[in-house]
Amino acid sequence: MTESNTSIRPGFEPPGPGTWEQDPVHFPRPMTRYFQETQPPSFRRGSHDFARFYGMIIDGLQIGYVNGFGYNQVMPAPEAELPERFQRAEETFAKKLWREQLRDWDENRKPSAIATHRELQTVDPDLLSDADLVAYLTRCRDHHSAMISQHMRFTAGAVLPTGDFLAHVGDWTGLPASELLGLMRGSAAVSAGGSDEMERLKGAFARDAAARKVLGSEGDPAQVLASLRSLAGEAGAAVSGYLDLVGHRLIDGFDIAEPSALELPDALLRAIRVAVSGEAEASSDVDARIAEVRAQVPPPHQAEFDELLGEARLTYRLRDERGVYSDIWAAGLMRRAALAAGRRVASRGRIATSQQMVDASLDEMCALVAGTGGPSADELARRAGYRTANTAKDVPPFLGPPAPPPADLAGLPPAVGRLMRATFIALGHLFGSSQAKNEEKVLYGLAASRGVYEGPARRVSGPSEFGRIARGDVLVTESTTEAFNILLPLLGGIVTDNGGLLSHAAIVSREYGIPGVVGTREATERIADGVLVRVDGDAGEVTVLG
Repeated sequence: MTESNTSIRPGFEPPGPGTWEQDPVHFPRPMTRYFQETQPPSFRRGSHDFARFYGMIIDGLQIGYVNGFGYNQVMPAPEAELPERFQRAEETFAKKLWREQLRDWDENRKPSAIATHRELQTVDPDLLSDADLVAYLTRCRDHHSAMISQHMRFTAGAVLPTGDFLAHVGDWTGLPASELLGLMRGSAAVSAGGSDEMERLKGAFARDAAARKVLGSEGDPAQVLASLRSLAGEAGAAVSGYLDLVGHRLIDGFDIAEPSALELPDALLRAIRVAVSGEAEASSDVDARIAEVRAQVPPPHQAEFDELLGEARLTYRLRDERGVYSDIWAAGLMRRAALAAGRRVASRGRIATSQQMVDASLDEMCALVAGTGGPSADELARRAGYRTANTAKDVPPFLGPPAPPPADLAGLPPAVGRLMRATFIALGHLFGSSQAKNEEKVLYGLAASRGVYEGPARRVSGPSEFGRIARGDVLVTESTTEAFNILLPLLGGIVTDNGGLLSHAAIVSREYGIPGVVGTREATERIADGVLVRVDGDAGEVTVLG
């Protein structure tokens, strides 16, 4: 089958030997050619790094693309390395190696990434010569590739302490993971749209009535944002600082096909208004809930409970920070460069619109800019049509032979067994959806965030529809990424088809304190846009009220 087809047909072949699993949580739709070429080697390199760093019996993950859809495979560690891996696993817990990674992130990787993002952001690609634009496209791709590796490199540090906490406390108390993960609330400010720049923005507007008047003014949202940027004094500087931080990040997903925040000025402006007003700041009872759970832990283990919870809360923010400050920002900058190239090539009549450029590979982008070849406008349109016409529900969830039975963790040395159990628990809660059978009017998912809320369902298939979200809507979508967190203040609840209790939708709903039900599998098919729904984040149920 070719990419020009607009419907999925049988005949998917695995991208290599072994079992491959499609990832609908992160890749619910086909990806662009650019992403299919850029991501796999970087993804593999970053996951290999974390597997070796912590002493895992896996050698990381690899991804292969089949007709645009990403399929993952777990790679076993080389047998010759197992003794060294076992020793490293002992050090993981004895030295709390995730703290070493957290320091590296805070002191080196994150500041360096932000500096490069900002440097690339200062370049106006529309002002470059053709040759310099080709070089800039390549530089943005190279940076994006490095940031994909960085995202993956910190995956285990983000989830290992949380998985270890769930394993031990689940054994001691028998409490469900949904209740235990509620104890993480408040430890990941980034997941609730938090940043130093946002705090500066809130403070500036709290002190400036004139700025608040401009913020609340009617008119074209892009023009209102421009007016806010041009304000004199601290308010204007704070707006510029915030928009420079978030404006070029993708709003959802990881591919350059998705828009950045500044491309959706209406949704961005409304989210800023809610954040500045303070209306989105829900009260938290997390301290009381921690005390309740701790009381159910047998006394001999309560000190260990405190330590495990502390380590999980310490590293929990890495779950979203590693994407927000790595590849989501870098992908947005690559998109910005591609759209600039698209405007130039479209002005010459070579393609129909600037948007078509995102469906070209890097080499094709460069050829189109240089005038040395590249695909036709019709071919690029066919690729875009394929991407938008299909979803992960149209493709086989697995390719290749059945997966072998999971490793017997009890037969491993204790530290390795503990390490892999924590890892598998965390990954299970990242990808695993509910298996409960849905009813005609009631869908059963996973209880991601406590509370009950009734409101209109807003069925959103992608970022291009975010402008339809009104304050108090219930977002119904396939899945979300950490990039979506700046728009969460607008929502009354979240419902997803895919993902588990550690999916991004679950994390951000807990941080914002809004009811969330994830992993319903069928919400986007069964819930019509605009109907009234009840989201029960305590029971993990979504009821269609009419």
